Amino acid sequence: MEIIYEDDDLLVYDKPAGVNCDDFPKRVHRLDKDTSGIFLVAKNDKTLAFLQEQFKNRKVEKKYLALAIGHLKNQEGEIETLIGRSPGDRRKQKVYLTNEPADQGKRTAVTHYKVLQRFENYDLIEAEPKTGRKHQIRTHLAYLGHPIAGDKMYGFKNQLLPEGLKRQFLHAYYLKINLPNGRETEFKSELPQDLKEILTNLK
Repeated sequence: MEIIYEDDDLLVYDKPAGVNCDDFPKRVHRLDKDTSGIFLVAKNDKTLAFLQEQFKNRKVEKKYLALAIGHLKNQEGEIETLIGRSPGDRRKQKVYLTNEPADQGKRTAVTHYKVLQRFENYDLIEAEPKTGRKHQIRTHLAYLGHPIAGDKMYGFKNQLLPEGLKRQFLHAYYLKINLPNGRETEFKSELPQDLKEILTNLK
C-alpha cells in the first residue's frame, strides 16, 4: 500500500480495494474491504486513543467520492436516519426512521451529499459522513433508491452496472484531523485508475 504520510506516531495509507482493514491491529478507523482511499494506522496506543477520540466526537472531516445509480432528486442534501443491523441479514445495515424507537443498537447517522457530475444513468457525488456508522454511505444511498454502482450487498436486483466496474465505486479521498503534534492536517487521495477509467467510459 502506498504511504501518503508518516511520522513517529502515524502511518497514512492510500488503501487499494481488496485490502482488509481488520488485518491492522492499530487501525484508527475502518474502510470497507472494497472501498479505496485514506486509511490511518497508529504506531502506538497513545496515538491510537488520541485519534480515535476525534472520530468518536465527530471532529474528523471525511469526504468520499461515490457513483450513485440514477439521478438524485436534489443537487445537495442531508440524509439523517437511524442505522442498525438488518434483522434479515446480519452482514448488512438497515435504515430505521427517526420516529422509530432508538434502541437495540440503532444509532443516528447523518450524511451530507453533493452531486458533482451528472452522467446519463449515474450521478458522481461527494458524500460527507458526519457520523461514523458501519456501511453508512452505502446504506444511505440505497435508502434514497440510488445505491452505489457495483455494490453487491446494497444494490438492487438486475441494477445497472458500468462496463468494467469490478467493485463498489466508493473512494475515501479527503480527511482532516488533528495530529498528536498539535497540527491540524489534511490528507488527500486521488481517484484510483480503475475508477477513473469507469468515469472516462461514461462520458
